[in-house]
Amino acid sequence: MNNKARALLVATFSFFFVASPTLAKKLTIERIYSSPSLSGPSMRGVKISPDGSRVTFLKGKESDYERLDLWEYHISSGETRMLFNSDDLHAGEEVLSDEEKARRERMRLSGSGIVSYLWSKDGKALLFPLGGDVYYYRVGDKKARKLFTTPEFETDVRFSPKANFISYVRNQNLYVFNLKTNQESQITKQGGGHIKMAMAEFVAQEEMDRMTGYWWSEDESKIAFTKVDESPVEEVARSEIYAEEIKTIKQRYPFAGKKNVLIELGVVELATKKVKWVDLGKEKDIYLPRVKWTADSDLLSYQWQSRDQKALKLKTYNWKTQKQKTLLTEKSDTWINLHNDLRFLKNKKEFIWASERDGFKHLYLFDMSGKKLKQLTQGDWVVKYIANLDEKNGKLYFTGTKESPLETHLYSTDLNDASTTKITQNEGSYSIVFSKDSQSYIAYFSSPTTPMQVSLHDSKGKRIAWLNENKIDKNHPLSDYVKDFITPEFGSFKNEDNIELYYRLFKPTNFDPKKKYPVLVYLYGGPRAQMVTKRWGRYFPQYMAQNGYVVFTVDNRGSNYRGKKFEDPVYRAMGGVEVEDQISGVKFLHQFPWVDKDKVGVHGHSYGGYMTLMSMFKAPEYFKAGVSGAPVTDWALYDTHYTERYMGTPENDKQAYEKSSVFPYATNLSGPLLIYHGMADDNVLFKNSTKLYKLLQDNNIQFYVMDYPGKKHSIRGKKTQMHRANMIKSFFDMHFGLK
Repeated sequence: MNNKARALLVATFSFFFVASPTLAKKLTIERIYSSPSLSGPSMRGVKISPDGSRVTFLKGKESDYERLDLWEYHISSGETRMLFNSDDLHAGEEVLSDEEKARRERMRLSGSGIVSYLWSKDGKALLFPLGGDVYYYRVGDKKARKLFTTPEFETDVRFSPKANFISYVRNQNLYVFNLKTNQESQITKQGGGHIKMAMAEFVAQEEMDRMTGYWWSEDESKIAFTKVDESPVEEVARSEIYAEEIKTIKQRYPFAGKKNVLIELGVVELATKKVKWVDLGKEKDIYLPRVKWTADSDLLSYQWQSRDQKALKLKTYNWKTQKQKTLLTEKSDTWINLHNDLRFLKNKKEFIWASERDGFKHLYLFDMSGKKLKQLTQGDWVVKYIANLDEKNGKLYFTGTKESPLETHLYSTDLNDASTTKITQNEGSYSIVFSKDSQSYIAYFSSPTTPMQVSLHDSKGKRIAWLNENKIDKNHPLSDYVKDFITPEFGSFKNEDNIELYYRLFKPTNFDPKKKYPVLVYLYGGPRAQMVTKRWGRYFPQYMAQNGYVVFTVDNRGSNYRGKKFEDPVYRAMGGVEVEDQISGVKFLHQFPWVDKDKVGVHGHSYGGYMTLMSMFKAPEYFKAGVSGAPVTDWALYDTHYTERYMGTPENDKQAYEKSSVFPYATNLSGPLLIYHGMADDNVLFKNSTKLYKLLQDNNIQFYVMDYPGKKHSIRGKKTQMHRANMIKSFFDMHFGLK
């Protein structure tokens, strides 16, 4: 349940939604997931080079859109060319280390070939991993250089700030490679076994959006790093069931209420190899969610979070004096949400910080003593993230929901007078990537009728060039299907507590208000996520609507981007108000004569799988059939950081855990239920489903099961995705009498 997976606007590219003279066709699951993809070639990781001369991106091969290569677009000439063909550098199967597999799963990186890359800050070099090796490319050279020939994997590979070094983790220790001398230095030596140096622990990766365990100072003189001791964490022996074999995996999994890792923070001076350890306080049962150097390379900042997540402190550590200062403290009666919106100004006097202290996430300017200077944004809407800080011109760029909680736009605010200007204009949702020089940005845009478009703009919003306009012609994959596409309707209603809830509704093809239609309630429902947005959506709801279903989605209380007050009702009460709001959604639908009240199904994955179970068990009179994917069934079986944020601990909040578990309600099941799960899931452990299977079997309650050998939580793979989608449709067709 990675926050990125909840909030990230995935950069997959479809084609512009216009009418085509060709014969319209209904979507099929085989067509959606076949290659070439209905969405066109995959294209991700779009970046502007630091010198502003080119745009680089990853793009799938024509023959296999999951195998990625590195491309570039020259802004001045408008020419596009392939920089590196992944097959030329590494042919054959890529055998990933267990650490790399886990890391990619946490980052939600799919595909093979060149799946990620980095620019040096000076814009003169590129760095990318491939097949367990590391490749370095100096702009202007004829080819990339493979840096290492070791059998071990190098992970978390990065440039140092001035690009004189490359840093990486190997065998749970931190290394630095000098690009001028070609000499490698091992920085830490304690790593191995249950000790991990410069690495992010499981909950940091999965729940805190922290994928690294080390940080360079700007002058390259020091590196801050973590030391993680996993020995206190319960070691689970679990089976990963594959088609050909069963593997027994020992995994240290921090169950809610149980022990976490012990974490330390050190700083090493590269010239002397001298290490100083930061005193994190007497209380060891804490979290270290963020570490960041200030503009002063002797002054390190870090964020200290209490185990109950009701307190978050921003602190600084001085390398020379070893003195610490608390710049600010955030407190809450429920929990504090983490963010990545801390920016230290180059003047070494001020910093920008995001806070929900007024009920909505907004940006504030502080001085380095921790004194609040001004609130930069305000109102009953939320800032999503800082896109860029142009300190030279006193401008701060950010994305937010000022127009509507269903839209995301780019804004700028003046650091001097806190005035706000809206930059993007089209109705829909934008995701923004700025250049280092603040002069231009890449805009990812989509709307309910416009699949993802990618364009290059100047800082005031003027379009410089299309990077992917997605203008279709008869040869494009969507052209045969466009005429049959259904535009969703958006609206809102008030629940029984008079709280406004937003919904998205697909009506079936050739909709006839005199007929009655079955309904699919397609949901997620959990914290830090939003389903109802004005952007191009997934094809599955479209597919179900084209096959005769009303597809309805509502964002219940607890969902993201409506302010903290909207989130807080799930505190110590998961599976409560969320289900109540979904029931309110079904009641809202009941007013329409074209809704068949006896054929309302529900489906979701992960938290949506949990919500499917709770809806079926607690409200069988409203939800007549359900498909639950990879569900949490007992929050005591999920991890510490996510679960305790909302639920406390099983020891101190026993009643809340009992009420939020599916088991007290499971025997109420009366309609057909299908549960599916990946049999190698290391996030929502397979035990969640098997424990429910046993209870239903013991009570002679019939249900359906489809488990996927070797699949993790995301259940990836085109063939598996095709099978899963066909299975879900077939299940509802069978029980609702559709052909």
